[in-house]
Amino acid sequence: MERTDRIAGEMKKEISDIIRTGIKDPRLPEFVSVTGVRVTKDLRYAKVYISVFGSEEQKSDAINALKHAAGFVRRELGRRVKLRYTPELIFISDDSIEQGIHISKLIDQTMNPDKV
Repeated sequence: MERTDRIAGEMKKEISDIIRTGIKDPRLPEFVSVTGVRVTKDLRYAKVYISVFGSEEQKSDAINALKHAAGFVRRELGRRVKLRYTPELIFISDDSIEQGIHISKLIDQTMNPDKV
């Protein structure tokens, strides 16, 4: 396992905790999860993939709230994960969970056409 992968895994865990316990923004719904973190090799940037359960407006609001709180999240992350340089966080909406649910429904409809 590469060093950046280990760091990304640790960052994912800590960012999830920071979002759940530290951000008090009303635009952030209760069901927000970090689905992945990708860190550049030089550890300067980290793309944080966020899944939000809700409407498109709620997703957009949640991403905007996280972008607004990026400095706070980065500072807290720096305190929890000891690195020489804490990466700049880039929050990206991830709808892969919803796509998986949609595909699962399509498979169910194909396998059981009489239950539609």
